[in-house]
Amino acid sequence: MKVKEISLFAMIVLIFIGCTRQTPSVERPDIIPIPYKSEMKGGNFKVNGKTKVLMNSSDNKVKNVAEALQSTLSAYTKRFLSVSQAGGKQPKNSIFLKIDETLSEDLGKEGYKLSVKSSRIEISAPEPAGLFYGVQTLYQLLPPGIYSSHDSLADADLDLKIPCIEVTDKPAFPWRGMHLDVSRHFFPKEFIEKYIDLIALHKMNVFHWHLTDDNGWRIQIDRYPLLTEVAAWRADREGIPWAECQPQRPGEPATYGGFYSKEDIREIVEYAEQRFVTIIPEIEMPGHTSEVFAAYPEFSCTGKRTTVQTGSYWPNNDIFCAGKDETFGFLEIVLDEVMELFPSEYIHIGGDEADKTAWKSCPDCQARIRKEGLSGVDELQSYFVKRIEKYVKAKGKRMIGWDEILEGGIAPDATVMSWRGYEGGIDAARQGHQVVMCPGSYCYFDHYQADPEFQPEAIGGLTTVKKVYSFFPIPSELSRKEGELILGGQGNVWTEYISTTSHAEYMALPRMTALAEVLWSPVNLLDWDNFRSRLQTQFSRFDRMDVNYSQGSGKVDLTPLMNVDNKPYTLKLETEETGTSIYYTLDGNTPDRSSFIYRKPINIDHDGTLKAVAFKDDKQLEKPAEYEIEYHRIVGKNIIYLEKFSERYPGNGPQTLNDGLSGSLNYNDGYWQGFNGNNVDVVIDLGEDFTFKTISATFLLDQKRLIFIPETVNYYLSEDGERFQKIASVTHNISLNNERVLTNDFTAKLNKPLKVKYLRVEAINIGVCPEWHPEKGQKAWLFIDEIVVK
Repeated sequence: MKVKEISLFAMIVLIFIGCTRQTPSVERPDIIPIPYKSEMKGGNFKVNGKTKVLMNSSDNKVKNVAEALQSTLSAYTKRFLSVSQAGGKQPKNSIFLKIDETLSEDLGKEGYKLSVKSSRIEISAPEPAGLFYGVQTLYQLLPPGIYSSHDSLADADLDLKIPCIEVTDKPAFPWRGMHLDVSRHFFPKEFIEKYIDLIALHKMNVFHWHLTDDNGWRIQIDRYPLLTEVAAWRADREGIPWAECQPQRPGEPATYGGFYSKEDIREIVEYAEQRFVTIIPEIEMPGHTSEVFAAYPEFSCTGKRTTVQTGSYWPNNDIFCAGKDETFGFLEIVLDEVMELFPSEYIHIGGDEADKTAWKSCPDCQARIRKEGLSGVDELQSYFVKRIEKYVKAKGKRMIGWDEILEGGIAPDATVMSWRGYEGGIDAARQGHQVVMCPGSYCYFDHYQADPEFQPEAIGGLTTVKKVYSFFPIPSELSRKEGELILGGQGNVWTEYISTTSHAEYMALPRMTALAEVLWSPVNLLDWDNFRSRLQTQFSRFDRMDVNYSQGSGKVDLTPLMNVDNKPYTLKLETEETGTSIYYTLDGNTPDRSSFIYRKPINIDHDGTLKAVAFKDDKQLEKPAEYEIEYHRIVGKNIIYLEKFSERYPGNGPQTLNDGLSGSLNYNDGYWQGFNGNNVDVVIDLGEDFTFKTISATFLLDQKRLIFIPETVNYYLSEDGERFQKIASVTHNISLNNERVLTNDFTAKLNKPLKVKYLRVEAINIGVCPEWHPEKGQKAWLFIDEIVVK
């Protein structure tokens, strides 16, 4: 393909995206997740004392939706709205909830249509879930006060005006989940219901309830009462850093903990069902089980009684004995009682971080390996998981587990939850298994979401709201058919460092909000700036719900605005938090409130060090951010990609390679572009005759993460964009088996200056990981940063 043809194709794509993106106007309601289609109309529908809520179905689920709507509107207006079955034609001054099965082909099981006219409102959907989601959108057309508790509205006497709008909406993914760990810290039933409310508010539909782990067993099992009498309680170490908690001392009482009774769980399940949230229970196995052995040590390999872990516990070498049939008898009884409580299709069995050291020396496990003809402990784990999966399947359920269940061979009908990056999910999908994506770098909400010095303690990492919003569940490495096996995604809230309900809310929100939009809305409608604007109204809703939330990172982010078409190269500064004042310097000095104040993008025409800091309400939000700017000669020139970069590692988009900014040694810092298994091959349209003497491209080596520098980097020149002449090939002598993370510049120095209009850079990927690598045969990654011409 010729460069000019590629350029035209790129323009067509951009025009198409521009036409299909629905960027809401100022008047457009701040709906989250943004709907599939919406169009504002003139006028309003007014709710008053004569407004009726009607429905055309006697289904109890529809009735629940109608009564919840009636209750909310009545409380807010202090005027009682009636609920009844619809007769023939829909009357004026009514809100009609209509089941219309003919819509299923276009909207699926959860889609809906919302039509607000000045005379009436109609929400139609093929199934009750769609009506519920349509009502959630209707609430977002109203003032945030609609989310207030009924008690706080005792003095309300308000008319409601709902703007006229036409909405057609449906989710992009069927699995839109949130997880909560209640083993590390126990949360009361009332908070679990509030958490479910937040899930439902965001049109998410799965609550993954992590009920058992080393630090406490949280579910009543009648046949094994010691699980709640003993395994649910640990010595109290609250107030002591998690990693410094000492084990329970002999004779010390175990006073911290709790559990959910079967009655509690039935009530919570019913509560969730009324909000169209499915609860997936997780019972950990074969590892993360030391709390069980505090109650029933006979199911371990050693038979030794443990204490319930009070804090950090590593290596996690307590594990169910896979050699004893009694172990499987215990687990089957537990699963029977769990499956009786939870009507969900799936049962989660964990499967992660199983340290198999005990199996290596356990006579029973070794006997099992010999009897079953297994190759070793990895295949013994596969035997364990497959045996449990067979039992779960026989009970009419489906098994799901963390991506470690792939080790040694996966159970035939298991679904994989991929948390250690995308790789486990890719492997599972290629084997024909369904997958839920929740890679830690995007979906672990126990990570910090801003500068740790300015945040409550967290487990580590940094996952900002903006980073979550950039998540996409389907890896580009998968074929279309394989991609269809990706069910969706999930945000995970592990609670080692989260001991209160207020802290749990703060860690979940608004990252849950960002994830909800990614999983519901069409990808062409996802726009960070627009989402950030709508998020401010969502914060008002949270305020009325009395939830604690983060306002995002206060770090000053820098976005280069390119000089394509002879526009000046400028730098846009912003924070995730709104309402901030940003101060900056360009000489490397630390900024304060006497420095330049940022009002509009900054023109740049030379190298420099930009430092910037944000203040809000006279309070500094984070440490100053620092950016080294190299204003080289091709900054902002048009780049045409002959090989596409990975959607998972796009950097700052197509201009990442010549934006004047360099990445760190962290491949995931947003300044590197990743290419999986394929070469880097780009053409830079210089736009005019251009004279230069050196050209360089920077690549990353981080072999532990499958990232390798290229074999060779080739540089080509062209006058017409069609015929290219190679001017240099640059290699290296660096060992790929390097323990250190490093960068390498592939620089070509010309004997004399050359004049050219088009420059092509081709970096040859090694293809797959080398034989010595633990992931040998897996596709190798190329990570490229800045291309510099001087």
